[in-house]
Amino acid sequence: MKKIAVVILNYNGRAYLEKFLPTVISLSPEATIYVADNCSTDDSVTYLKENFKSVELIINKENGGFAKGYNDALQHVSADYYVLLNSDIEVTPNWIQPCIDLLESDESIAAVQPKVLAYNSKDKFEHAGAAGGFLDKDFYPFCQGRIFDQTEVDQNQYDKNREVFWATGACLFIRAEKYHEVEGLDEHFFAHMEEIDMCWRLKARGNKIFYCAQASIYHVGGGTLSYQNPKKTYLNFRNSLFMLTKNYEGILFFKILKRLMLDGLAAILFVFKFQFRHFAAVFNAHMSYYGKLGTFLKKRKHEKAAGRTKITTGMYKKSIVFGSFLFGKNSFQDLDESDFL
Repeated sequence: MKKIAVVILNYNGRAYLEKFLPTVISLSPEATIYVADNCSTDDSVTYLKENFKSVELIINKENGGFAKGYNDALQHVSADYYVLLNSDIEVTPNWIQPCIDLLESDESIAAVQPKVLAYNSKDKFEHAGAAGGFLDKDFYPFCQGRIFDQTEVDQNQYDKNREVFWATGACLFIRAEKYHEVEGLDEHFFAHMEEIDMCWRLKARGNKIFYCAQASIYHVGGGTLSYQNPKKTYLNFRNSLFMLTKNYEGILFFKILKRLMLDGLAAILFVFKFQFRHFAAVFNAHMSYYGKLGTFLKKRKHEKAAGRTKITTGMYKKSIVFGSFLFGKNSFQDLDESDFL
């Protein structure tokens, strides 16, 4: 029998552990449960030691964010399959086995995500992952069930398994060997989009990423960093540029120039909404990106030498930015299937 490890990365999340961990334990009999503490300053560790003797506790030596936190923790986990699970998630009965069955059905499937619904509005998809992720031609991410900030009501419209471009890091099932084969999550990202970068690297090496419709979880979202926080805006814009520089196989200069213009338009929209701190976040994201450009050009060179293959699934051949803001295509169902690779 294959070994499954559910690994929850915790940072000052005692309240979420108290609320959700008992359900994870009771509904995950086929897995070993780990909590990796990322240098919390609350009483999370004491609480875990006193109340959850069956949980394997890993204490990271430093808080290097989501990416380094998992990379450090998974060095101490022996399993065939990792399940990276956010602490602010309520799992449901039979949430594990359908995802494992999908992985087992095809050795080329490296990672899988379940259906991600909103904990505070359980009939709607949740922002972080929804029903599986895609990238448009300019490498902006979106999902079945979520385009930018617009989330759909779940009306069983995405109840078929589907190959996607990326699976959410909020609840990511991944073959352990594949995780380590691509050197895990990129720690330069700190948090946000590191799972998209890893999925891109996996796909470029001939692996598949899937959405599993038979399993579902409920995600609070923004448990560590709220969706309205300018730091989240900063990380999303910066890390998107990191990911593009590292993985895009075409002529980089023209793609970055176009992204500069599109990000500039986004920044102007923040001004019109009087969200000046978000405007500053976009500007600072670009400044940080230029400061790290040399590092990511080296990563780009490393990736080119890795024997990458052309990606033929999970890409939207048009601009989701123009589709949404100019033509009102704010639902995945508004998009034409013929425009996907």
